[in-house]
Amino acid sequence: MVDKQQVMAALSKVRGPDLEGDLVSLGLVSDVVVSGDNVMFAITVEASRANELEPLRQAAEKAVGKVDGVEKVMAALTAEVKPGSRPAAGRTPPPAGANMAPPPPMQQPGPKAQAAQTMAGVPGVKHIVAVASGKGGVGKSTTSVNLALGLQANGLKVGILDADIYGPSVPRLLGITGRPEPVSPGSRTLKPLEGFGLKAMSMGFLVEEDTPMIWRGPMVMSALQQMLREVDWGDLDVLIVDMPPGTGDAQLTLAQQTPLSGAVIVSTPQDLALIDARKGLNMFRKVNVPVLGIVENMSYFTCTKCGERHEIFGHGGARDEAEKLGLPFLGEVPLDKDLRTRSDSGQPIVVSAPDSHHAGLYRNIAETVWASVLGDSAGQKRAAPRIIVE
Repeated sequence: MVDKQQVMAALSKVRGPDLEGDLVSLGLVSDVVVSGDNVMFAITVEASRANELEPLRQAAEKAVGKVDGVEKVMAALTAEVKPGSRPAAGRTPPPAGANMAPPPPMQQPGPKAQAAQTMAGVPGVKHIVAVASGKGGVGKSTTSVNLALGLQANGLKVGILDADIYGPSVPRLLGITGRPEPVSPGSRTLKPLEGFGLKAMSMGFLVEEDTPMIWRGPMVMSALQQMLREVDWGDLDVLIVDMPPGTGDAQLTLAQQTPLSGAVIVSTPQDLALIDARKGLNMFRKVNVPVLGIVENMSYFTCTKCGERHEIFGHGGARDEAEKLGLPFLGEVPLDKDLRTRSDSGQPIVVSAPDSHHAGLYRNIAETVWASVLGDSAGQKRAAPRIIVE
């Protein structure tokens, strides 16, 4: 087993910036995570020298990669806030002891900036669709997995990227265990794991389920970019990205640096969730990513004994919001014990109970989303049909 001391010993042999001292004695190494044969760490540098010191990061990865038992190394450069630096107006200063520079404020790019901006696509992947929510706990990951399987059931080649570094759910939802392997010895590119025919990648495959990811923003973004671009996805019609909840730096950077074909917003009917869902909608609009529609999850509950319908979180809030904003309403997914138990056991309902009411809902949502993706990619503004289940 690889331990942290071995990693630090290897990094102590790497010269620091300007060839002075070494990374360990200079106190530049942090956030070291060792999980089996996978190692991840951060190197703190001056923000202005990040591009210049990229060879340093590569040298550190190479040094750790030579440690017996290490198969995969992930390193990131993080920036340090200079003492006495003054935050920009309207931004909250970092807490005492923080050593990560706050992210830049979100700005809507103008037409010229949009034309000049280049987004590197993912080889073999035709379309990338993000599934997002303004807050956690609304069933976004369950929706992502069943949407991906619904697209697959409709005849498409599909993959799924679990972009939630802090709380990955895709391994459990798909019932996948194991670790990704490199496509060839010494290669940085990994083979995705597969579940029910879906190609999948998640931080949950690289660390143990109970390992906390105590990472700062730059480390998270480095991990996301590697999981997106250093994976052999093969030929896919669509890659579903299960986004982290909220509208923070990770979500914004993914939206700005990834050529998304569109985004699906998941919300519950209650006002509190819809307030946060609006933030997600506005974020995608500011970075010119088309919103393909809104799903109302946990829309209602039908008692299995008496058959009475209960609207636990209210009802129709997401549909009303979609109408106000002129967006497609993709459907109402009710609360259901069978859906929950199948998800927890790694048996998604679309494949484990394909004739069920919920499986049909997800396939219909997938069909509508795909029609919108094709319409947007052809430069058309095709309105998606509404799916309302009474």
